Amino acid sequence: QVQLVESGGGLVQTGGSLRLSCVGSGIIFSIFRMSWYRQAPGKQRELVANISTDGDTNYIDSVKGRFTISRDNAKDTVYLQMNSLKPEDTAVYYCLATNLWFNYWGQGTQVTVSS
Repeated sequence: QVQLVESGGGLVQTGGSLRLSCVGSGIIFSIFRMSWYRQAPGKQRELVANISTDGDTNYIDSVKGRFTISRDNAKDTVYLQMNSLKPEDTAVYYCLATNLWFNYWGQGTQVTVSS
């Protein structure tokens, strides 16, 4: 059974930091591109960042310089370090594991940034 379990969300003030984690099980983690998405109330889910199997990273413009995605294949875990958080970062954050054949989503973790 495949599972992706996110953790690390919470309530933080503007300018604060959080580190999200997503642990995979039931998959060969190292062969999946890993992504973080977010969905704010009333908005579509959007890609925040992703990291390839080789460690190449991509970010949306609004988080560049503030967020860092990384992975530890030995721990089957992908991270999202979020610094200088803004109220507009408030959303449910989801991780996604993707390869040529499968897509797996986690259940999400809530991030709330107060002004």
